[in-house]
Amino acid sequence: PGYRKLLSVETQSTSSEEMVPSSPSPPPPPRVYKPCFVCQDKSSGYHYGVSSCEGCKGFFRRSIQKNMVYTCHRDKNCQINKVTRNRCQYCRLQKCFEVGMSKEAVRNDRNKKKKDVKEELVLPESYELSGELEELVNKVSKAHKETFPSLGQLGKYTTNSSSDTRVQLDLGLWDKFSELSTKCIIKIVEFAKRLPGFTTLTIADQITLLKSACLDILMLRICTRYTPEQDTMTFSDGLTLNRTQMHNAGFGPLTDLVFAFAGQLLPLEMDDTETGLLSAICLICGDRMDLEEPQKVDKLQEPLLEALKIYARRRRPNKPHMFPRMLMKITDLRGISTKGAERAITLKMEIPGPMPPLIREMLENPEAFEDQTEDNESPPPPTGQNQIKYANLLLLWLLLLNIVFNFSFFQFINKSIHIYIPLYFCLLFVILVLYMNPFREPFFF
Repeated sequence: PGYRKLLSVETQSTSSEEMVPSSPSPPPPPRVYKPCFVCQDKSSGYHYGVSSCEGCKGFFRRSIQKNMVYTCHRDKNCQINKVTRNRCQYCRLQKCFEVGMSKEAVRNDRNKKKKDVKEELVLPESYELSGELEELVNKVSKAHKETFPSLGQLGKYTTNSSSDTRVQLDLGLWDKFSELSTKCIIKIVEFAKRLPGFTTLTIADQITLLKSACLDILMLRICTRYTPEQDTMTFSDGLTLNRTQMHNAGFGPLTDLVFAFAGQLLPLEMDDTETGLLSAICLICGDRMDLEEPQKVDKLQEPLLEALKIYARRRRPNKPHMFPRMLMKITDLRGISTKGAERAITLKMEIPGPMPPLIREMLENPEAFEDQTEDNESPPPPTGQNQIKYANLLLLWLLLLNIVFNFSFFQFINKSIHIYIPLYFCLLFVILVLYMNPFREPFFF
């Protein structure tokens, strides 16, 4: 298969003893707290009875004050650490209770008058990447940039083909789009192979992850080259298509959904490094179906999540909400991919030849088809081999009617029918063979 062929080609804290005094009479060293009891991140003090970081302190306070009710989507035993703490709110709150955080302390804190409240010393969260994470960011960024040139690096060109009127399919645009998509898939595979740790996974897991996420990454890459002023998308060779041309190139009813997603990316102002990290997180995801080693995949994803969080917050110190908004886009991408798989079903009937091999493999993704198989129980319209099937079935019924007619006729004229019994058996044999035939080859057509 295509993918198999393509695939074959923490910061150390400084202790008080290490601090060098800058004057003969140094001030007392800052108090060092134990790591956060909930997630093991750097603690900012004792909050609600235990040593905790600002993140877990705020999460616990909001949960109690607002009487939040959370749900765990797994087995209510999720691991909580500074990387995974935002994945499951239910298990995070349970961990807060387990380590001794007090509901009463939250309520008492809320009822105190502001003038009596002594503000706790808050240690600012570090936006510095450790040496390992810095190296990871550089490798992912380089892999992304070298497999996906930015919009400014491309020499744009346009085509007048069906630029004004939406049609079912413009075959010229489809040929160009399928050619560019195939090249883009090859680049995505190259990007994946350059991600630290990806090639240490089993070949089966590498293929599973690529087939599951390739359409997600393809859509993300296309949408980052959106130009809102002209309402156009630009492909890797510089081809620039407007909304109507994208529809006619094969996107069909998916077009407006893709353009809407591209518009939603604009406020995030993601740079190439963030796009590369988000692509890597989208690819290396342990919740994909049929993985042999999902825990190993999750382990590879953790530093990517931490790197994107710190990098995004370092770029936007006053916008801490940007990191979770970026992660939410992965859910949106999966929804678009599901719609893309549905579109592929109708597209196969519109194009004159077979789907290009790599695109076909990308769309043969059980996750993408999972949600829509139950809604599409009816058989497709008769085309190609189906026409042969229905022709043979018609012949079968004609022969059956002929037997019934002959049998009735000979009975009517009171003639003996024992002479015709062998003939009937021969006809029955033909019917049986027709019935058992898988209809891959026609008998008489």
